[in-house]
Amino acid sequence: MIRNGLIAGMFVGCCGTFQAVACTGIALTAADGSYVQSRTIEWSLGELDSEYVVIPRGEQLFSFTPTGEKGLRYSAKYGLVGLSVARSEFIAEGINEAGLSAGLFFFPRYGGYESYDPSQNDRTLGDLQAVTWILSQFASIDELKAGLSSVRIVALTEMSVVHWRIGEPSGRQVVLEIVGGVPHFYENEVGVLTNAPGFEWHLTNLNNYVNLRSGDAPAQRLGGIELYPFGGNSGFLGIPGDDTPPSRFVRAAFYRATAPKRATAFETVQQCFHLLNNFDVPVGIEHPLGESPDIPSATQWTSAIDLTNRKVYYKTAYNNSIRCIDLNGIDFAKVGYQSHPLDEVREQPVVSIEIE
Repeated sequence: MIRNGLIAGMFVGCCGTFQAVACTGIALTAADGSYVQSRTIEWSLGELDSEYVVIPRGEQLFSFTPTGEKGLRYSAKYGLVGLSVARSEFIAEGINEAGLSAGLFFFPRYGGYESYDPSQNDRTLGDLQAVTWILSQFASIDELKAGLSSVRIVALTEMSVVHWRIGEPSGRQVVLEIVGGVPHFYENEVGVLTNAPGFEWHLTNLNNYVNLRSGDAPAQRLGGIELYPFGGNSGFLGIPGDDTPPSRFVRAAFYRATAPKRATAFETVQQCFHLLNNFDVPVGIEHPLGESPDIPSATQWTSAIDLTNRKVYYKTAYNNSIRCIDLNGIDFAKVGYQSHPLDEVREQPVVSIEIE
């Protein structure tokens, strides 16, 4: 039963501390029109055992329920590739062959689904499996909006609450939040997402930083003395530096807004990884001194998905080498369902330079 698995313990830990999960998402568009959605995924209490998952067209799928019974059963209309957490069924970020991308972000206390009703198991979809359902069933955001009422999304444990980021190759992105059992879609024109509070609150909170700008603040006189910047980037003085979701949202929004537009999709993918390096969460800051787990980073993996060219890029805490899965090389009518660890070997490759 799901309630006895790793995911239950994972969310018990999350709701006890709220610092355990701290995902940050940033989207960028290249000068050639290519659209990239990137994100980090954090878990500071141990290994997530993440995998990359390939689901073929026509695969028979089902959802878990809070009691361990099978819920919604369905067939994949579209093949997809996703990156999972805790177990292969829980895809946290992915893209399908039509170019639709979706990912989940932890959303404690502010979100709330419909109550689980065993009599409606045939419509019941676990929140941690919603990304798989979205990507396997729909080719566009509007199709998802029309089809969402056919399922009842519920929490697989009492503590698990998430919201979702969904994007199209056109560059359109929405945030889906379920509050009090009611779904709300928000057009995401700022192009970033973190965790709680709700998306609209984060947009309002940006007004607290109206003074921020790229470059340097001008020198000015205060009484009889002249004030001047100590160094570069003084225009960002006052931007929050902690790892709470509101602070990460502000930083991500300003980093994205000031990022120069790159020419190609791959250059934009690289830029996304560089931007998200600023959101790596080191082990130790979320634990009492001496009690952090033996993992290299709370940021367990970072991904960048090129929706235009159907490519999934990722790197991990153990191996910062960027790896790529090209959906164009997969025949989703013939490939079998499969999942593999993100790292074959948990070790950072190092290239030795020979000096003669």
